Amino acid sequence: MSDRPSEWDKYLLGSVLFLSLLIGGGTASGLYTDTLIEVAAIISAAAVFSQTSGQRIPRSVLWLLIFAVALVILQIVPLPAAIFNGLRPELLLADPWPVGETRFRFVSVGVGRTIECLLYLVGSAAFFLSVLRLRTEQVHALLPFFFMGVVCNGLAGAIQYSLSDDIAIEGLLPFTINAGLFANQNHFAALLFVSIPFVVYYGLFRGYLLSGSLGLVTLLLLLLAAGSRAGVLIGLAITVLSIVFLSARSRASGLSILAIFIGLSVYTIGAWTKIDAEAVDPDFGRGEFARTTIDGIKENLATGVGFGNFQRAYQIYEKEEMIFAQYVNHAHNDYLELALEGGVIAVLLMVFYFLLLFTALARVRRDPLQKAAFLSVSFLLIHSLVDYPLRTEALAMTFAYMNAIIFHKGFAARLAKKNELIEVDHNGGKLFVPIEISS
Repeated sequence: MSDRPSEWDKYLLGSVLFLSLLIGGGTASGLYTDTLIEVAAIISAAAVFSQTSGQRIPRSVLWLLIFAVALVILQIVPLPAAIFNGLRPELLLADPWPVGETRFRFVSVGVGRTIECLLYLVGSAAFFLSVLRLRTEQVHALLPFFFMGVVCNGLAGAIQYSLSDDIAIEGLLPFTINAGLFANQNHFAALLFVSIPFVVYYGLFRGYLLSGSLGLVTLLLLLLAAGSRAGVLIGLAITVLSIVFLSARSRASGLSILAIFIGLSVYTIGAWTKIDAEAVDPDFGRGEFARTTIDGIKENLATGVGFGNFQRAYQIYEKEEMIFAQYVNHAHNDYLELALEGGVIAVLLMVFYFLLLFTALARVRRDPLQKAAFLSVSFLLIHSLVDYPLRTEALAMTFAYMNAIIFHKGFAARLAKKNELIEVDHNGGKLFVPIEISS
C-alpha cells in the first residue's frame, strides 16, 4: 500500500480552471456556460473538502467570505417593509412579498438576478477555498492548467486577428466571441496581461528563460493586436514591474518597487480614462457613468439595490439627454457598481479585503510565485476601476486562484522549513540537509 499523497484534487481543480478559461468569457446574465462552471466548482470543492488536509485557511479571509455571502443572502430574505422607509426612492422599492401584501419587502429590486450573483459568488469562493486546501506543490501544479487556457485563448485570438474582415464568432458559445474566447476585447486583454507575471516567473525561476521570453513577446503582440491601447500600456507596465519586482531581494528594493508600482498605476488609470472617455466617446463615456452611479449610491447607500440590479437602478438616475438606443449595462467601475448594489456593507467589505491584501504584501515578497500573483491581482483591481473584468467567470476564477496563491499558508511554512536546511554537493548533485545547531 503506497503512502504517496493523492493528486486527483489537483487535476479536478485544474480542470475547473481550464474550463472557465475556455467557456467563461461571456458578460451577459443567465449564460448556461457560467452556471456549468459554477456547479463544477462547487462539486469539485465538495470533493476536495471531503478529504483531510494539513493546510489551514486564514480565519480573516474565511470571515470575509462568510460576510460577503451573508450580505447577498440578506438581500433575498423578506424583511419588514417599515425598514425601507426613507432609505431609498419609491421607484426602487422592491416588489412586496407575498405579492399584494405590503408588510414585507426584499432589499433586492430583482431577486432573480441576485440569486444568480449568489451562485456566482459561491462558485468562486468554493474554488478559492479549495485551492487553499491544496499542498503547496499542488498549487504550483495548477499553473499549467492556467497556461493551457491562456494558450487556447491566444490561439483563438491569433486566428481571429489573421482575418481581415469579421472576427466575431457566433453559435459556438451562448455569447458572441469577439476576442480570443471572450465577448469583450478588454477582458481578453486583461487575461493576457495578468499572465505576464507568471510567464516572467517561469523564465526567471523555473529555468525556462528562452520559452518565457518567447511567451512574453507573444503576449505583448497579442495585446497590440487586440486593439486595446490601454491593454498595451498595462502590458508594458506589468512587464517592467514583473521583471524588477520578482528579482528584488532586499526590503529597500521592495519599497522602491512598491513606489514605482503606485506611480505606474496612477499613470495607467489616467491613460485608460483619457483613451476611453476622450478619444472614443467624449460625451457618453465612463465619466458620465461614474457621475450617474454616484447619484444612485447617495440615495441607496444604506441598503443597496441588490447585486445584479445595476442596470435597473441606473436607468432611474440617468439624464434624459443621455438616453440613446444603446443602454448602460455596467458602471465600468466595479467598485462604484458594488457600492450601488451592496450599499455601505459592501463598501466595508471591499475596504476589509484591501487591508488583507496590503497586509499580505510584506509576507509574499519572500516567494516569487506569490509576488507574481500579487502583481496580477493588483492590476486586475486597477483594471476594475475603468471596466468590469471580474464579471466574467474566466477572470473571476483566475482572480480566485491568484488570491489563493497570495493567502496560502503553505508558502510561508515551506520557506521556514527551507531556512532550516543547507544545500550541499553530493555525487555531482545538490542535496538539502538539516542544519545542526549546537547547544
